Amino acid sequence: MLDQIHLLAAVTVLGVLEQAYFFLQVIYARRTFGISPPKISGPPEFERIFRAQVNSSEYFPLFLAVLWLAGLFLHQGLAAALGLLYLYARYCYFMGYRASSSERLTPIYFSAGVLWILIAAAALGILHFYLSHYLGLNILQVLAV
Repeated sequence: MLDQIHLLAAVTVLGVLEQAYFFLQVIYARRTFGISPPKISGPPEFERIFRAQVNSSEYFPLFLAVLWLAGLFLHQGLAAALGLLYLYARYCYFMGYRASSSERLTPIYFSAGVLWILIAAAALGILHFYLSHYLGLNILQVLAV
């Protein structure tokens, strides 16, 4: 069983570490700019770091859900590769937003595209499961032809 999920588990751990890094960047920015919780406003430099972290955290549960669904129902390797692309795009988004609000755009569009592909892969995998399990249809075989 573990050989069927080890790549998904590795990408999940990398994602958690990335989220931790983003959290630490907000803590460091709070100290640098003297902004104590619960305040969320301050210099633009702080606000960009804070927003990048919050935005990344908001999308993380969705990412994890579709990563695992695509990996379990369609293909672990494909889901893990897409997951790594997503995490890289999110890192680029964070670093770009930290520098300037305009530098976040390309990485956010790219990460959204990867997320939509993961959603499609998860949906296709689940559809394949139901059709093959209940109707005996193998849509993946039909799509490969």
